[in-house]
Amino acid sequence: MEKNMILAWILILSTAMAVARCQDYYSHGGLYVPPPRKVTYLHFFLHDTMSGNNPSAVPIVSPNTTTTGFGGVIAFDDPLTVGPDIKSEVIGNAQGLWVSTDKDVLTLMACLDIGFTKGEFNGSSISVLSRNPITESARELAVVGGKGKFRMAKGYAQLKTYSVNFKTGDAIVDYNVTVIHY
Repeated sequence: MEKNMILAWILILSTAMAVARCQDYYSHGGLYVPPPRKVTYLHFFLHDTMSGNNPSAVPIVSPNTTTTGFGGVIAFDDPLTVGPDIKSEVIGNAQGLWVSTDKDVLTLMACLDIGFTKGEFNGSSISVLSRNPITESARELAVVGGKGKFRMAKGYAQLKTYSVNFKTGDAIVDYNVTVIHY
């Protein structure tokens, strides 16, 4: 019985010493209470231009074995504007990759960072990672993060193709984004 008591005390003391060592890594200031969440609604137009002398989207990998472009990768740095006209005010840019991921229907895996360069959200961005079936007239993508004023963001982006030129690959996409953040 004494042996069990000694072992119990050793266990208690070693646990206390481990906790004491860990105190340098966290605060004992009390329970964390996060600030209230905010909901922000954003509306803008993305201009994806593959044609001309100054394209905003360029193919990185172009497979020659499929009709849907399956396996193709496009890098982009697309301007975001307040209206559908490319001459309307630019409020930021979307940078990332489109990857063709469906063998049968033109579907892009969207991996993009939407960064704002003007207004209230200047310097802030949201991250989108989602499947984008671009042949559908309306679609929804997931907002999976953000930085700056959109720290800890989550939400969704509803997309509608405003215009597309199938010969050049140029497109203007209408974005309505709901962002929940701190």
